[in-house]
Amino acid sequence: MLVLAVNGSPNRNGNTAYMLDTALSEAKKAGAECDFIQVSEALKSVSIPYCVACSSPCEGKCYKGTALEDTFNLMCKADGIIIGSPVYFCTVSALLKGFWDKSRKLRTNKMLVNKIGGALAVGAARYGGQETTLRAIQDMMLCQGMTVVGDGYHEDDAGHLGGCTQKPSNEDDQGLKRARILARRICELSRATQSLRNSQ
Repeated sequence: MLVLAVNGSPNRNGNTAYMLDTALSEAKKAGAECDFIQVSEALKSVSIPYCVACSSPCEGKCYKGTALEDTFNLMCKADGIIIGSPVYFCTVSALLKGFWDKSRKLRTNKMLVNKIGGALAVGAARYGGQETTLRAIQDMMLCQGMTVVGDGYHEDDAGHLGGCTQKPSNEDDQGLKRARILARRICELSRATQSLRNSQ
């Protein structure tokens, strides 16, 4: 079972990364192999860091032979994907949106269908757009055919949309608890649905 964290923040050592690292630590406890994707690094390998719809259906030629292609190939192998973003004007970062728009070829080939997805968000204020950011991430995952879950787990509670913190994330104990619960849910569903992905 492979669980990936996708960091939509430009900062590898910032608040969003801290939440994602917390989630991955919990996933490892649940027996998952884990890896971390830094979106800003993957996008550095391409000349244009957003989609210009140069082909339809997408041929992926804009990122062929780049680190972004390697990143998308890794995502195709995953069972679960946890996406995190800082709140930028009540939605995801431009980095994350550009990265996801570049994944059109994965959608054409149904490569993320039945993968389990969950969302994390961090804002500067307690009510700073975290839930709208979570919903934006979930919409992006649903458009790829992913199975989206919130931060509910039978040993905890029914949860909500996903994990949210107020920066600094490392001081938001409740938000980090939700990130850990989300990771347990991702692992539970990833394990239970492996046969769906293996049959594709």
